[in-house]
Amino acid sequence: MAWVQLQIPADPDIADQLEDLLMEMGSDAVSMEDAADQPLYEPDPGTTPLWSQTTVTGLFQSDRNIEQLCADIRDSWHRQTQQSLPEIEVTLVEDKDWERAWMDDFQPLRFGERLWIVPSWHDAPDPDAANLMLDPGLAFGTGTHPTTALCLEWLDGQDVAGKQVTDYGCGSGILGLAALLLGAEHVIGVDTDPQALEASRDNARRNGVDDNRLDLFLPGDDPDTRADILLANILAQPLISLASRMAALTRPGGSLVLSGILFNQAREVMDAYEPWFDLDEPEQKEDWIRITGRRRNG
Repeated sequence: MAWVQLQIPADPDIADQLEDLLMEMGSDAVSMEDAADQPLYEPDPGTTPLWSQTTVTGLFQSDRNIEQLCADIRDSWHRQTQQSLPEIEVTLVEDKDWERAWMDDFQPLRFGERLWIVPSWHDAPDPDAANLMLDPGLAFGTGTHPTTALCLEWLDGQDVAGKQVTDYGCGSGILGLAALLLGAEHVIGVDTDPQALEASRDNARRNGVDDNRLDLFLPGDDPDTRADILLANILAQPLISLASRMAALTRPGGSLVLSGILFNQAREVMDAYEPWFDLDEPEQKEDWIRITGRRRNG
């Protein structure tokens, strides 16, 4: 059976109400998607942030009178809000195995020469590589965003064997776990969201990482251990405010890797870290950059 997909642009403050309306109108499934390629990072506990431009999509059975359905949606929305809906985009969608199609969207990803991110339903393309098994979902990131890819590519090019690593803003644990699979001795992961720490624990278990090789903390609870490599893939303003803390957590001669930074934010972030670090030229992927450097003595 074919389906009809209705897509409606929405501001985040009305998206939930519009979702409820589509369900009331008999939609078999409703989803929300980013309409402006805006990344969302780890949410604050208890929050569910949406993109500034969101598309609300409802899937309806094709035997419905779609013209009448759209009219009913507009009328009901106007009665509830005294406002008019934007244009409703109508698309005929062929029937398919939706779960299978979703899974097919996520293929193994290679970063550099040694590192792969592999969904659990795929075999590792190179069994001898460092294969991190990681599924999309609560994990907050699977390596597809340029900020994460920049960090993974850097890790793949380093000799991390026996190193102490700190992953500040660890989310899914993807960077710290990649470091462990590449030979790091121990990783400390720090994140503001308890859900992110739980995702890191789950992913560590899935990848056979011993508990004594990965320790996870909320900020303020993390130890003052000085890392050989400090990774922080968060956002520019938190990175700036944390500069002195990041310096305190990096041993003299240790490596710094910062990401989550837009190209036009690079200078401000670099200015915040230059009192402690000798920095390299930023590396860019799409609109995002990675800053690397080495901790000076003192």
